[in-house]
Amino acid sequence: METIVLDIGETLVRDDRHWASWANWLGVPPHTLSALVGAAVAQGREATDALRVLRPDMDVEEAYRARAAAGRGEHLDESDLYQDVRPALGELRAAGIRVVVAGNGSVRAAELLRGLDLPADMVVTSDEWGARKPDPAFFARVAEVAGAAPEATLYVGDHPAEDLFPAAAAGMRTAHLRRGPYGHWWAEHPDVVGTADFRIDALTELVGLVGSAARDAPDASPGEEDKMVRRGGLRSVR
Repeated sequence: METIVLDIGETLVRDDRHWASWANWLGVPPHTLSALVGAAVAQGREATDALRVLRPDMDVEEAYRARAAAGRGEHLDESDLYQDVRPALGELRAAGIRVVVAGNGSVRAAELLRGLDLPADMVVTSDEWGARKPDPAFFARVAEVAGAAPEATLYVGDHPAEDLFPAAAAGMRTAHLRRGPYGHWWAEHPDVVGTADFRIDALTELVGLVGSAARDAPDASPGEEDKMVRRGGLRSVR
């Protein structure tokens, strides 16, 4: 493994503030919106569908711009990061691994993330690239910036349909992170189990995986006793 690429939302960054701010904007209790997000996740739908349950005619992008214009746009600080982010990324770089942060997000989100000075070689979002996951064009850009062959690149994320399946389709190795609504709800789905090369509960496990991959590569095949490495399966949970 030469390069590890990490998703952003619910991989590095907690979505608590994001959904609480939307609830405040719409004038509903945070729990109401959280429950609707959970229902969308369980149905394999986009989380933003929860907003349209509350406001059926909502244009989410237009509402996003209205919030920003009202001074209630995106905010991100150290408290929004999961606690394992800095230790994990720091250990990976110390081990000689190229670390790239690339996920769906606005130009503003990229600026805020870069402002946190994460131990990463690159931080970029979909709006900066003009391609949004799960579009193959996004993963083509990931392959460009990875600086390594697809089989030597590991993409890490929580969302099966946006992270795991398209990264695998692009020839990359994948790690499914059991974190956030999508990560937990879909963790045992046969397509997820069958597709993920690795299944992890914390980013700090990545350093150990890099070492084990190096010991096992390139022609080793997993035995029945090895339940961490799986391949195959369908490409959608929807």
